[in-house]
Amino acid sequence: MNTNKKVFVSGCYDMLHSGHVAFFKEAAQYGELYVGLGSDKTVADLKGRRTINSEQERLYMVKSIKHVTDAFVNSGGGIMDFQNELKTLKPDYFVVNEDGYSPAKKELCESMGIELKVLERIPDAGLPPRSTTAIRSGDNCTLPYRIDLAGTWIDQPYVSKYHPGWAITLSLEPVIEYNERCGMSTSTRNAAKKIWPYFLPLEKPERLAEILFKFENTPGSTLISGAQDAIGICMPGLVRHYYDNDYWPKQFESIHDETILNWLEKHLFMVLLWPRPAGTDLLKETYINQENVKVLTDAADGAWQAILDQNLEEFARYFKKSFEAQTTMFPAMLNKEIEKVIDSYNEQALAWKLAGAGGGGYLILVSDKQPKGSMKIKIRRKESGL
Repeated sequence: MNTNKKVFVSGCYDMLHSGHVAFFKEAAQYGELYVGLGSDKTVADLKGRRTINSEQERLYMVKSIKHVTDAFVNSGGGIMDFQNELKTLKPDYFVVNEDGYSPAKKELCESMGIELKVLERIPDAGLPPRSTTAIRSGDNCTLPYRIDLAGTWIDQPYVSKYHPGWAITLSLEPVIEYNERCGMSTSTRNAAKKIWPYFLPLEKPERLAEILFKFENTPGSTLISGAQDAIGICMPGLVRHYYDNDYWPKQFESIHDETILNWLEKHLFMVLLWPRPAGTDLLKETYINQENVKVLTDAADGAWQAILDQNLEEFARYFKKSFEAQTTMFPAMLNKEIEKVIDSYNEQALAWKLAGAGGGGYLILVSDKQPKGSMKIKIRRKESGL
C-alpha cells in the first residue's frame, strides 16, 4: 500500500458481506482507503426500498474493517451524492466496481484530476461470490428485471394503430439491484412485489404476465403501463410479442436455446447513466405516423432474425435502427448529456439504445467485447416443465 496516496470508494454497503471486504481490500492496495456511504434517504430514492441497516449501523461496520482508514455518510443525494466529500478529500484514486461505474463519475474525476479505477467483482481466495441482492432475498428468491431490445413503444395502441409489429424483451436475473426510474421496469417490478413478494410462482409465465399487467393497470387508469414490462419480468429468456392496436399482444414467440442466450450475454452490456429527472415529459413532442412506426417494426423484425442467425453485425444494425426509430417518434428520449455519453462509446460499441422510455437510465450496448466501464447481464432461464 502506498500510504502517500488517498483512495475513495462510495456505496450503500448494506448487509456487509465478504464481497464488500474483498473490494475494500483491493481498493486499499492503492493507498489509504476512505469510504463514503449513501444515506438512508439516498438509498431509498435510488433503490425504492429502505436499507436493512441504518446509516449509523453501516458506518460503524465499515469503520471496523481493517482495510478502511475512515468512513462517513455522504452529504448529497442521488448517484453523485459524494461530490462534496470528493472535493474535500481530494483523493488520488476513485475506485468502483463495474456496476458502480458511470460516465458522470468519469467526467467528474477528469475535471478534478482524480484517477478512476474500475475493478472486476472477484471474491477473495476460497470464498464464493457475494452480493447484497442475493443475501437479502436468498438464492432463486428474487424477482427478475427486463430490458427491451427492439420495438419499444409498439405496446401502446396509440403507436401500433399506425402499423402492427413486435416488441422484443429479455428477462434478466437480478444480479444487481438496478436503480429506480432507469428504464428497467422497476415500477412494474414493484407492483409484482405486492402480488409475489419474493419470487414468481411456478405457473405459466404468460399467465403471470397477464395477471401482473391487469394488477398494475387498474380500471380507470389514465396512463396505461405497456405490456412489455410485465411480459419481460414474467416470461423468461428472449421473447417477442405482437401488437395490433391493443394493449395486450396477439401473439408470443420465445427463445430458450442456450446457444443463443449465451451469445446474447457475450454481446450485450449496460452502463449506468442517471435516473430519469423528475418531471421529464417524454410525450411533449411526438412524431407518430405510419411511416415512422413501420421503420420501428421493420427494425424489430430484422433484429429478431439477426439473433436467430447469431449475426452480430446485422443485430447491431437493426438494434441501432430500432433506437433511431424510437427517438424519431419521441425526441425527448434524448438530450445533450445522453448524446455525449453515446458519442464516448462510438469506438467501443457497434450499437446502443436507452433502456425503457429514455430520458436517462441505463445505456445498453452491443459489442464484440466488453466495453470499459460496462457491466455484463445474466439472462433468466426457463424453469423446467414450464
